[in-house]
Amino acid sequence: MTPQNESVGACGVVLMHGAGTGDKARNLPFAEDFAAHGHPAVALDFSGHGESTGELPALSLRRRRDQAAAVIDAAFGAERPLMLVGFSMSGQTVADLLDVYGERVAAIVLCAPGIYGRDAWDVPFGAGFTELIRRPESWRDSRALDTYARFTGRALLVVPEQDTVIPDAVTELLHTALATRADFTALTLVGADHQLGTWLADRPQARRDIISTLLRPRSPADATSEG
Repeated sequence: MTPQNESVGACGVVLMHGAGTGDKARNLPFAEDFAAHGHPAVALDFSGHGESTGELPALSLRRRRDQAAAVIDAAFGAERPLMLVGFSMSGQTVADLLDVYGERVAAIVLCAPGIYGRDAWDVPFGAGFTELIRRPESWRDSRALDTYARFTGRALLVVPEQDTVIPDAVTELLHTALATRADFTALTLVGADHQLGTWLADRPQARRDIISTLLRPRSPADATSEG
């Protein structure tokens, strides 16, 4: 989405859906909202989802990162700062992209995010991935936790009131990691479940609340704390 009036220092916003039946269509209203605030935005379909080509069983976390990076490089100039928005499985993809783009990433939004163990990262979804991630607490050694603990930009963790997919312990680990160095805020969406992309698509006020929280000016106290 291209804004009619681009904000000064506008970021390129990348919205990434989760697994299963996720697709970019549910994120298009969110992309439009970011564009209305002056930030160019793109929502993508990973292979095997939505309008994409490719087969879902051949997709992996590594390929998700690579596909998202290809979209970023095609959509935005190399100097444009980025905001990364990830739903569910893309909680891992956002972290993987942070390792690629580093300080270019100004802000992240994690919506009901999941993370995954290191040994599952390069395994195709149709070739043993499910069995690996079903091992109890396999997510505890995810690289994402170290990556998020190093992040110093703005971070927003958005969780539903009821989530029967993501274990509470995962959310707690992410909360701790993001609070280490980032300008961090956590939001709970009352009445929402794990399918936050679908839930938010029908609730413009909730989307506006997330964007306003993300884009709020930094206070003098914030700047002072950074030295």
